Amino acid sequence: MDHNKAVVPHNLPRGGEMGGKQKIGQVAGKNRRVLGDIGNLVIVPAVEGKPKAAQITRPATRSFCAQLLANAQAEKNKKPLAEVVNKVVPTKVQVKKAASDNLAPETVIVISPDKEVKQSPLSGRRKTKKSGKTLTSTLTARSKAACGLANRPKIDDIDAADVDNHLAAVEYVEDIYNFYKLTEDEGRVSDYMDFQPELNHKMRAILVDWLIEVHRKFELMPESLYLTMNILDRFLSVKTVPRRELQLVGISSMLIACKYEEIWAPEVNDIIHISDNAYARDQILQMEKAILGKLEWYLTVPTPYVFLVRYIKASTPNDQEMENMAFFFAELGLMNYKTTITCCPSMLAASSVYAARCTLNKSPLWTQTLQHHTGYSEDQLMESAKGLVSYHLGAAENKLKAIYRKFSSPDRSAVALFPPARNLSPTNTYTTTSS
Repeated sequence: MDHNKAVVPHNLPRGGEMGGKQKIGQVAGKNRRVLGDIGNLVIVPAVEGKPKAAQITRPATRSFCAQLLANAQAEKNKKPLAEVVNKVVPTKVQVKKAASDNLAPETVIVISPDKEVKQSPLSGRRKTKKSGKTLTSTLTARSKAACGLANRPKIDDIDAADVDNHLAAVEYVEDIYNFYKLTEDEGRVSDYMDFQPELNHKMRAILVDWLIEVHRKFELMPESLYLTMNILDRFLSVKTVPRRELQLVGISSMLIACKYEEIWAPEVNDIIHISDNAYARDQILQMEKAILGKLEWYLTVPTPYVFLVRYIKASTPNDQEMENMAFFFAELGLMNYKTTITCCPSMLAASSVYAARCTLNKSPLWTQTLQHHTGYSEDQLMESAKGLVSYHLGAAENKLKAIYRKFSSPDRSAVALFPPARNLSPTNTYTTTSS
């Protein structure tokens, strides 16, 4: 174990000690000169004003070089103390004055009791600009005049109260009804009575009167009634039906409409019971299948109901009497075959609203807002509205009283008992079963 330890002599001669130090110094000197040759030694100069200390020699690292560079830059930018003390700090007023001196020279208004007041040409130009019209406003006014928008009547925003109602779909309601107007002809039917040898207008009116009673007893939604009428007429226009099956077609059409519109649709047993067991369960299901096959399952059609809701809102929103009166005229139109064939759903709805306003003596009878939303003028609706009022005149004496009884009840504001509109009363009175 002892031979592994290094032996260090304690008593060396003085000459040997010096010789050792010189040897070590020479080795160190050689090493330092080599480092100095590659530029890795930096000699830090002594600070002025202080006693000169021994020079410090150290290897230059990246951080140390960066520090030295920063110190040298600070010494370069350093100004004498006298210059800093004598420098005057500009005030805010002087800063504003210097900023204003950089702007373009302007004529200053001098107010003095001894001299006249001089007005700057810039200020005069500003006054002239305010008093006159700009080029943009002039061009805008000419564009409106050219497009006919200058004298455009004011249209009320009927959806302003429903902005926060997400179910009202205010952002899309205009596009929805534009789509309804474009597609309403797809669900219309032409005159089909000539293709039904065993049917006539009176039979259809009797069936519609009975379906309105069934609809009321089941307490169904109004959408179901209007869709039932649409399905019935469309099927009769493409399929010849014998007289004994007409009621079966009607009750099956209502079953289909209820399944489409209602949350809780009537069951087949309820349909059998309401029809006094005239048809068996299999007959109703087979007719339902036949109707859907002939119509190719196309049930999403715009009926007069969807237009009525919109047009009543454009007429007088939250007016229950007006709403019931408009629905009264619309159902009178559904019962009449001629009106159903000649009037498209939107025209029937608009004519019902116009006849209702005339009956209730609303002023004006037809507003710009209604014309905007319906797309019909007062003259376009006059003929069909007179027909609806004529049905109102004969409703009390007509044998088919389902609609009259329905709208004579207090829950319908008893609108059927109102006197017919005088300005639309025709010279000859027709009943709802007339052709």
